[in-house]
Amino acid sequence: MALDVAAIQASLRAEGLDGWLLYDFHGSNPIAAGLAGLAGGGHMTTRRWYYLIPAHGQPIGIVHAIERRNLDQLPGEKIVYARRDELEAALTRVLSGVKRVAMEYSPLCAIPYLSRVDAGTAEAIRSRGIEIVSSGDLVQRFEAAWSSSQLASHRRASEALYRIKDRAFAAAADALRGDKELSEYDLQQQMVGWFLDERLVTDSAPVVAIGANAGDPHYLPTTERSKRIVPDQVLLLDLWGKEDTPGAVFADITWVAMTSARVPEVVSRAFRAVADARDAAVQVVEDAAAAHREIHGWEVDRAARGVLEREGYAKQILHRTGHSLGESVHGNGVHLDDYETHDERRILPGTGFTVEPGVYFDTFGIRSEINVFRGEDDVTVTGPRQAEVLTLL
Repeated sequence: MALDVAAIQASLRAEGLDGWLLYDFHGSNPIAAGLAGLAGGGHMTTRRWYYLIPAHGQPIGIVHAIERRNLDQLPGEKIVYARRDELEAALTRVLSGVKRVAMEYSPLCAIPYLSRVDAGTAEAIRSRGIEIVSSGDLVQRFEAAWSSSQLASHRRASEALYRIKDRAFAAAADALRGDKELSEYDLQQQMVGWFLDERLVTDSAPVVAIGANAGDPHYLPTTERSKRIVPDQVLLLDLWGKEDTPGAVFADITWVAMTSARVPEVVSRAFRAVADARDAAVQVVEDAAAAHREIHGWEVDRAARGVLEREGYAKQILHRTGHSLGESVHGNGVHLDDYETHDERRILPGTGFTVEPGVYFDTFGIRSEINVFRGEDDVTVTGPRQAEVLTLL
C-alpha cells in the first residue's frame, strides 16, 4: 500500500504533531515495515532505518549503506550511514526543529500490540528534546482502515466461514445420531479441508472444543490432546480466515451448540447474557456513529462487560470484548478493551473489528463472535448473529 504522504501530513497538522517517525530494526516494528513497504519478503532489513514524515515539507529517511535501496519506493531524501556516529548525526539532522513526534509507542505499554519502539530508541529520541506521542490513531487511519475492495473480501470470507460452520455442526450431528466416533481433532481437520475448498487461508486451524475444553478460550485440539464429541455437552467452534489474495482481510466468528436435543438452563442463561453483552457493544458503537460522536475501544468493552457483570458473571470473564481485524486476524486498529489493557484509540471510519464476549466455567464455555465494520455514517454487522444455542439432536 502506497503511503499517502499528503493525507498523513494533514492529519499530523490536525493533531498538532511535527511528524511521524517510522523506525524498525530487524523486523522489530512490523507496523512501520508494512507502511514502508518492507514487509512480506524481498528486502533484507538487518540494520536500523528511520523515515520521518514531517507535518510540512518532504519526508526524509535514514538507511544503512548495505541496505541503501530499502526506502527507494518512498518519496523524499535518503541519508545513507555506515558508522554509528554517522547514524547519530543523521538522526540529529532529520529531527532538527521537531518537538512532538508520533511513533509506535504506547504510554506505560497500555496497548502492547502498538508498542513496538524499544526503550533505548525512545531514549535516543527524547535525548534530543523531543516528546514522543502514540501513533495509534495514525496507524488506524493509514494502515488499519479497509478499502472498498478489502471490505468486499471480508464479506466473502465471512460468508465462507458461515458455510464451514454449518458443515461442521452438521458433521457433528451426523456422528452423534449414528453413534460414530468423531473427535474434536477429526472435526477440526475436516474443517481445514473445507477451508481449502473455500480458498481461504488462515494462521491456525479452527478451535473445536467440547465440554470443559470450551471453557479454555484458546484451546486447540491436537493428535495428542483431543476429546470425542459426545452427547449432552457444549460444542464451541471458533474459525477465522481470509481470501488468498493480496490485501484481503480476515473474518472471524464463534458459534456454540449443544450436542443434545435441549439446552440446560445454566447454558441457556449464560448464552443470553453473552448475546446481550455482544448486542450492547454493537449498540453503543451504532449510537456513537448516529450522533457523530467519537467512541473509544475501552468504552465498548465496558458496555459489554457491564452486562455480564450485572448478570453475575464477573468471575467468568477472561478476556476483552473484541479485537481489530485486518490483513492479520489481530489487526493494528483499535481493540475493544478496558480489561486486559485500556485502549484509548478511537473507532475510526473504515475499520473493522470483532465483538466476542465470553464466559468460561470448569465444565463449559460460551462465546458469541461477530464482525463489525464502521463506515463513514453507519455501523454494519457483516454476518448473522447467533440468537440461541443450537441443538444437534
